[in-house]
Amino acid sequence: MKKLFITGASGFIGSHVVRHALASNCQVAVLVMPEDPLRRLQDLTGRITLIPGDLDHPETYRPVLSAWKPEACIHLAWYAEPGKYLHAMENLACLTGSLALFQELIRIDCRHIVMAGTCAEYALQNEILREDSPTDPKTIYAACKLSLNLIGRQLAVRTGIKFAWGRIFYLYGPDEDSRRVVPALIRSLAAARPFQASSGEQIRDYMHVADVASAFYRLAEYGAEGVFNICSGEPISMRRLMEIIGEIMGHGELIRFGEAPARSWDPPFICGDNRKLRELGWTPKNDLEFGLRTTISW
Repeated sequence: MKKLFITGASGFIGSHVVRHALASNCQVAVLVMPEDPLRRLQDLTGRITLIPGDLDHPETYRPVLSAWKPEACIHLAWYAEPGKYLHAMENLACLTGSLALFQELIRIDCRHIVMAGTCAEYALQNEILREDSPTDPKTIYAACKLSLNLIGRQLAVRTGIKFAWGRIFYLYGPDEDSRRVVPALIRSLAAARPFQASSGEQIRDYMHVADVASAFYRLAEYGAEGVFNICSGEPISMRRLMEIIGEIMGHGELIRFGEAPARSWDPPFICGDNRKLRELGWTPKNDLEFGLRTTISW
C-alpha cells in the first residue's frame, strides 16, 4: 500500500494513524473539514496532502480525491463529543456521510476500505466478546455504527472491494479529550484535587491510542476483510486502573471511590478477544503501566 486516505485524521486516534502511516513510508492524504485547525497535525502538514471537504457534501472533496486516487481508506471521522455522542442526532448525519464516502471510494476504484466501529455494537454479557458474538446496540451511536458495517459489507460484496471493520474498545493516551475519565483523573490529581469516582467495580478493556492506531494501519496494510476487535484482550477493573494512576502520581488518597453514583447504562463487564487481529501479525507495544506513565508525563 502506497497511498492512504484518512478521515478524522486530526482526531485522537486519527492523528496517531497518520504518524504511523508516515513512519511506514506511506503517502498520506487527509480530509480536512471546514474550520479544522489540525491542532494535532501541525508539525506534519508539510508531509501530508490536505483534501478540503465536508463528509455531508461529497461534491466538496470529490475532485481532489478523484485526482489523488488512494489505494486504501481508513475512515475514522464521526461525531464523538463526550457526554453527548451516545444519543445525539448527529450520528444519523455521520451514517449518511459515511455511506456517501463509501460510494465515492467505489467510484474512484479505491480497492480497500477500513472503517471504525465500537464495542457498544455487541450485546452486553459477562464474558469475553469475540467478533462473532451477538450484537444488540443500545444507543443511536452504536446502532448507526452497526448499520454502517452491515451496509458496507453488502456494498463490498457487490463491488468486489475489500472491507474491514475495526471495533474499538476503550482507549487512553496523550492528547485525549480532558473530559474523559483517564485525563480527567490525571488533571485532578496533578492539581491535588479530590476526584469523585464510582465504586470502580466495572471491568474494562483499555489500550493505548498508539496501539489502536497501529491496529487500524495493520488492517489497511494487510488488506484485511471482516470484523476485528481493536482491544488489548486484558480485563481490568476501573478501580485498579485508577489506583495505578494514583500510585504513579503519588496521590492515590485523593481518589474518592464510591462518591460518584453508579450509572444505569454503564455495563459491568466489557472485554474483547483480539486473537483475530494478532493473526495479522499485529501486537501492542505499550503495556498499561508504561502507557499510563507516558500519558501522565504528557
